[in-house]
Amino acid sequence: MGKEGGIKKSVVYSAMEVAKICGVVNQTAINWIRNNYLKASTTPGGQFRVYPDDLVEFMEKNDMQVPVEVLDNCKIKVHVQKQSVLIVDDDKALNDVMAKFLKQRYEPLHIYQAFDGFEAGSEMASRHPKSVILDIDLPGIDGMKLCQTINKSDAFGKPTIIVVTALEDAELEKDCRKYGAAEFFKKPVNLPQLADTLGKLLGLTAAS
Repeated sequence: MGKEGGIKKSVVYSAMEVAKICGVVNQTAINWIRNNYLKASTTPGGQFRVYPDDLVEFMEKNDMQVPVEVLDNCKIKVHVQKQSVLIVDDDKALNDVMAKFLKQRYEPLHIYQAFDGFEAGSEMASRHPKSVILDIDLPGIDGMKLCQTINKSDAFGKPTIIVVTALEDAELEKDCRKYGAAEFFKKPVNLPQLADTLGKLLGLTAAS
């Protein structure tokens, strides 16, 4: 038989794999399962098997960092990562600078990047970041409308929005907040202030 027509095979984890993902010893993972903290099924041979969605639910409930690979294996793509941000800016250099600065400040933070409106929508729909740093002056789209859509759409997980912009408009900050932005920054962006703001919104602790 050839390939299964592009159908993705379901992924399940053993107790040992769960332990590795969570950074604990194998017996700890087994105890979680036996004490009904972590949902699992049992094979005819007595081995535990954990589905990605159940593992993510357990990890999020216990404030554990969830690897991107585990999220990608979930069948139900609605998990919102508590420590995650999507940076949306068509200026690749600035996008990369913000990503690097935030990663250095907050090591556990999951950082995703998008460079146009289409990519931003795709990333939000699949990743469900907890926060979005959004340049509203993206080519070819209405940034204000995008801000409103992000704020209202359940499909994106309703992340907290931080707007960054080089546009000069006295009413712009007021309008952005009206359409769902929690915070507003003018370019050039003050990176330490941006990082502090994101940290407060996500409850992050800066790396020592």
